[in-house]
Amino acid sequence: MSGIVRRHIFEERRVVTVKAFTTTGVCVPKENYMVDIRNRLEQIRAMVDAGQYFTIHRARQYGKTTTLMALAQTLCSHYYVLSLDFQRIGSAGFTTEEKFVKAFCRQLKKKGLKAGMPDSILDEIEEFLTRREDQAALDELFDTITRWCEISDRPVVMLIDEVDSAVNNQVFLDFLAQLRALYIERKSEPGVKTFQSVILAGVTDVKNLKRKLHPDVEHKFNSPWNIAADFNIDMSLSAEGITGMLSEYEKDHHTGMDTALIAQEIYDFTSGYPFLVSRICQVIDTQLVEAHSAEDAWTRAGVSESVRRILIEKNTLFDSLMGKVHDRPEMSRTLERILFAGDFVSYNAYNAGIADAEMFGFVRDDNGKTAVSNRMFETLLYNYYLSVDELQESGLFKSGANAKMEFVQDGRLLMDKILEKYVTVFGDLYGDQDERFSEAEGRRRFLLFIRPVINGTGNYYIEPQTRNNERMDLVIDYLGERHVCELKIWRGGTYHEKGEKQLADYLDYYHLNKGYLLTYSFNQNKKPGVTKAAVHGKVLIEALI
Repeated sequence: MSGIVRRHIFEERRVVTVKAFTTTGVCVPKENYMVDIRNRLEQIRAMVDAGQYFTIHRARQYGKTTTLMALAQTLCSHYYVLSLDFQRIGSAGFTTEEKFVKAFCRQLKKKGLKAGMPDSILDEIEEFLTRREDQAALDELFDTITRWCEISDRPVVMLIDEVDSAVNNQVFLDFLAQLRALYIERKSEPGVKTFQSVILAGVTDVKNLKRKLHPDVEHKFNSPWNIAADFNIDMSLSAEGITGMLSEYEKDHHTGMDTALIAQEIYDFTSGYPFLVSRICQVIDTQLVEAHSAEDAWTRAGVSESVRRILIEKNTLFDSLMGKVHDRPEMSRTLERILFAGDFVSYNAYNAGIADAEMFGFVRDDNGKTAVSNRMFETLLYNYYLSVDELQESGLFKSGANAKMEFVQDGRLLMDKILEKYVTVFGDLYGDQDERFSEAEGRRRFLLFIRPVINGTGNYYIEPQTRNNERMDLVIDYLGERHVCELKIWRGGTYHEKGEKQLADYLDYYHLNKGYLLTYSFNQNKKPGVTKAAVHGKVLIEALI
């Protein structure tokens, strides 16, 4: 075989195998499988063309940096683009105005030439770096920046990533105030030139910064960034976008997967959260394909197994999120209310607990109701709250853990036996109590019992929304087999029949023939037990407690 042929084959193989899913750093189209974000970039480009200043504020690992890098490439044909990163400025760089000016100038010197900064302006930047520290003034630096914008043959756009590194510092507020003053001057005085657009990226919405006006006075809303436009562009990944990414992967690997089906399954778990989408695909590609085969890995069961592995791992996103839950009691109480109390928590952006939970990506505004953002976060939070010592020490948790071996046979979860045992255990523990509780509390108690049974092998998730906008209660995936369990409070025969009909409809949605209905009854003459019923062609195992 000739060297030319061998090199051609090598190049062919390299093209096929070089791409990978990534969850660290920036997604690069030539190196990584990624969702096409051109439509998102076009929308942001329109804001830049309109001369708007704004913040791209989204939760951790939501694709902000990837978007900024792609945006810079998109804009560079018509604008000079100055791309900076405040994470490169250490905490000492924000302690005083003079230290910040020098740190900022070091980035300008490094990035300025590429951004079209002329030598005369670069010389001025260099002069700031050679000054005595106490003579490096922010307003003088902005005079230099203004001269650059005035003499530039193209409009200048400034992008600043990782602004969260700076938001707690007064010098950053002064920096924003300078930008604001130039923006207003441009609006009020025709012919004044400054940045065409300034884009800040971070978790915090800088527009809503609370400014500390005096050292011993409470924070008040008074952000100098109040000139910024609202950024309402959807940065989540759609099922269609995920399909396109998987189709590209399929062309390279020929797994035989149904790309649309797998994409929808991934979307159902993640609601398009970029890190979660990429991590599910990454685990399937790097772990499940190796352990099984590509054909078996890229299936609905493979997606479920990938989700199970992710939910029990320590990763950078979960470490960050759960650290916030631990450090912010008000937010944690809000999340517990949503999960366990069954409360309708109205969405209010000025409620501190809700605002924090939304900023970190836990919740979203669902038509006026505060809802957990996606199925994986919901399970992550349930696992966290159910794992606290006082819950694990409960009789229900211990009973489920002790009887675990009874409920699995030949790799299959025996839901019938689980319900039978739960009825007995619940009666033994609470049979003589006259305690009324909500469906959400009934769910919590059942989860305490079943969690040690499925933990480490299966997944559970709560109330996913079906395509017809109805909701179900508890879905359990165990080694590729799905079980749907509806939990109700007894409110009479008519309500019970409606619940049976709903469960039968849910089974249709999941193409299942058997489902489970767990009903808590507070009637004195009830007869606890497990029965079987045929409803609308489905087999329902019904447990009454």
